[in-house]
Amino acid sequence: MERKFSILQLPVDWPRISQLIFFVLGCLTTIGFAPFGWSLLVPLLLLPFFYICLVASPRDAAKHTFWFGLGLFLTGTYWIYISLVVFGQAPTWIALLLMVGLVLLMSLYFWFLGWLVSRLANGEPWQLLAVAPAAWVLVEWARGWLLTGFPWMAIGYSQVDSAFAGWAPVLGIYGVSAFMVLSVAAILVALRTRGPQQWIAIAIVLLPGLCGAVLKTIDWTEAVGKPVTATVIQAGISQDRKWLAEQFQPTLDFYRAATRGVPDSAIVVWPEVAIPSMSDRVGSYIDALESDSRRSGQTILFGILERSTERTIEPQVYNSIIALNGEERQVYRKRHLVPFGEYFPVPAQVREWMRMMSLPHNDLSAGADTQPLIRTRDGVGLAVAICYEDAYGAEQLYALPDAGLLINVSNDAWFGDSIAPHQHLQIARMRSLEVGRYAIRATNTGISAFIGPKGKILKSGAQFVPETMTMTVQPLKGNTPYANVGNRPVILLSLLIIATFWLRVRAS
Repeated sequence: MERKFSILQLPVDWPRISQLIFFVLGCLTTIGFAPFGWSLLVPLLLLPFFYICLVASPRDAAKHTFWFGLGLFLTGTYWIYISLVVFGQAPTWIALLLMVGLVLLMSLYFWFLGWLVSRLANGEPWQLLAVAPAAWVLVEWARGWLLTGFPWMAIGYSQVDSAFAGWAPVLGIYGVSAFMVLSVAAILVALRTRGPQQWIAIAIVLLPGLCGAVLKTIDWTEAVGKPVTATVIQAGISQDRKWLAEQFQPTLDFYRAATRGVPDSAIVVWPEVAIPSMSDRVGSYIDALESDSRRSGQTILFGILERSTERTIEPQVYNSIIALNGEERQVYRKRHLVPFGEYFPVPAQVREWMRMMSLPHNDLSAGADTQPLIRTRDGVGLAVAICYEDAYGAEQLYALPDAGLLINVSNDAWFGDSIAPHQHLQIARMRSLEVGRYAIRATNTGISAFIGPKGKILKSGAQFVPETMTMTVQPLKGNTPYANVGNRPVILLSLLIIATFWLRVRAS
């Protein structure tokens, strides 16, 4: 008798087709993130992910989740190719090698995730309920620091506008991910149980979102001092023109004129490396800005490459923010550098080969892990993050609760008209939400924005055009629960859950 077709039998009867479907599911998950924002689609797309972990062997589950990760990172981080080839002028084969290598590495994390969940859940729905969130959090956390880390596309970012976002000030980005995965796993439990157990599972499906919605109504921080008028200045110069000789003086003139045009702004923020030069080559220009700051009472923050010999005989170059408040000159140096962008983690022999091939090979230097806060003339503390640093939320917590405002500067011009600038803005929104602070965000070509302490975009500018945006923001004091403890509670609890189930499986 011929067996009827069932989609639930696809992983057994047609594994190749089944894995292709998982690849498509991973691709579709990208539209849950900015700029698309289909956040409610993400839990639905994760249902097959955890279903395969529940019904398939660890080996087969891992194959399917690998393809899911491949689809997610190919579509979610394709812009790496744009930054390397279009603006970085790297040979195509090197760009493809780096991009595909990163995508495969990220997909291997998903391979391990599928294997681990399947192994520990052991086909039991109620075990899946505990194992799935814990394993997801640990794998997502691990890929944020192993081999320098790449925390992009953490699933919690897709929920910055959903009810699950209420957990961000309590447990951070990984807490948001954990509770969304908990709801997804509970749906599968509800579908595979009956009677009172089913109703308990349904309650667990709803509870994280309902609690998150309540948590979103809480104001975790409170106003301190007077509101501050701030201005973001964006020149809108594309990356392929930024360093041209004929563009240099117009760039300097634009930023200074735009700053002098907003004399009522107490804080003026320019983007990352807004001045396309080394600091020691534009000393007279910086002196002129300092004179402007002293006269107007403004605090001017601008990005520049800073050359210094204070630590070593050989000059060190930093990706820095220099702040002028009319009384002193302050500096923040980028701490978390971008691999293969700002430094090259390769052996000396490879560096020599890169030099012979006329490829980039020099490194920027990293700033100290803990640096003094930049302060305005009125004493408002500013927690600064440069570009990629704001993807590492826990690294910024040292500045709290002293910092009243967050400052993020970036150069997303490297990614052209892709989804990357939108994703990066979404990450910045999560940082504001986690610590309950207003954020002032300046980028070279967009998306510059003012972000509220609930993670909402209060004002944003257009891309690829000059923008001068002014808004009044309120410095805030106090700490959210997350700012007090960081990622430790959610990571330790996840480790405890995984260790407990691992020991049970080994014992059986």
